[in-house]
Amino acid sequence: MDSSCVFKTHYYKQRTKMKNLFTSLLAGLIGGSLVLALFIGLSPNEKVNALNTAPTAKLVNNFSNSAPFDFVQASERATKAVVHIYAEESTELAQRRAQENQSKRRQRSMDDFFSMDDFFGGDLFGRNFYRPKNGTGSGVILSEDGYIVTNNHVVGFADFIEVTLNDGRKVKATAVGKDPATDLAVIKIDANDLETLEFADSDLSKVGEWCIAVGNPFNLTSTVTAGIISAKGRDLDLIKETKSIEEFIQTDAAVNPGNSGGALVNTDGELIGINTAIATPTGVYAGYSFAIPANLVKRIVKEIIEFGDIDRKVSLGIGGYNIDEKFKSEYNLGVDKGIYVDEVERGSVAQYSGILPGDVIVNVNKSTISDFGDLEEAMKFSKAGDTMKLKVLRNGESKIINIKLKRSM
Repeated sequence: MDSSCVFKTHYYKQRTKMKNLFTSLLAGLIGGSLVLALFIGLSPNEKVNALNTAPTAKLVNNFSNSAPFDFVQASERATKAVVHIYAEESTELAQRRAQENQSKRRQRSMDDFFSMDDFFGGDLFGRNFYRPKNGTGSGVILSEDGYIVTNNHVVGFADFIEVTLNDGRKVKATAVGKDPATDLAVIKIDANDLETLEFADSDLSKVGEWCIAVGNPFNLTSTVTAGIISAKGRDLDLIKETKSIEEFIQTDAAVNPGNSGGALVNTDGELIGINTAIATPTGVYAGYSFAIPANLVKRIVKEIIEFGDIDRKVSLGIGGYNIDEKFKSEYNLGVDKGIYVDEVERGSVAQYSGILPGDVIVNVNKSTISDFGDLEEAMKFSKAGDTMKLKVLRNGESKIINIKLKRSM
């Protein structure tokens, strides 16, 4: 094809486009003129009604409808109620702790007498170099008169605690009590009219919801980070106690050393958890943060304020088997489910309360017991001094036995 043919083809295409464009513009002008003419002819009231009922263009963004616009209000509420905590152990307390640790090691084995801990606690000439602990963390104000919840690992070792409020005031705090099994503690400052955070119902929180973490990482006060709830009910064996209660909320809000004891807050500025731990290979944030849910915090705080230190190192002192069809048939039992007591430890609360080998435990504190899992759940929040009511079957007859729990060794 020669150049003149190419030029003509291009010319006719451009001409056709211009013609179509002119036709569209003309149709638009005619239509607009007709509408304008009709609108001018309407009465004032009719004009208002026409404008109110006219269809309007609307941008639809489904994501923006489900996500918050910002975290400003929630952050303002939370930062006022989150405090910085400095905790320190005195030399006397550090010395007593070191001596107790040495005593425990010697009881376990005389081979541990010259362990590394002994050398770090002193020298071969009997001169002791005790190293008092200290650290920083966060806390959440629960009441206008100064009750504050934090983590046990933030203040549990200390006999000097200082709180820095959001307005910069520094106040000495006293320990109210701690619960190592949940890693929670309550401290108290002498103050009034403090800003507080309301508890949310953490059971209603859903995976995928937005949340913010408020605390003092690396001593950077009033720091806010955002993320979502990644999972609920995590039991990860993070609390290194003989007995631990873990129901962590997992989030991807950035949490670092110093955030411990701080607030995990929903978009309404309500407390849904106490930030407690991170999963990390480096010691700093690596994407996984864990908070104690608000409903558990509320329950434990109430117990601590009422009773002080909580000791959950308790046990019944029994051994036995879960009853199934085979076990029922072999032992000729008249019950389908429960725990068959095979042995009772000497000196245990079970022995002193009258539990005997051959008893079948079927109920504890009005909760049906089908197996050891049910018994563990029934005793989940038990503490030294509590009384448990056991229903047992003995020789085919029902019997109620009250057991007062005490600290187990």
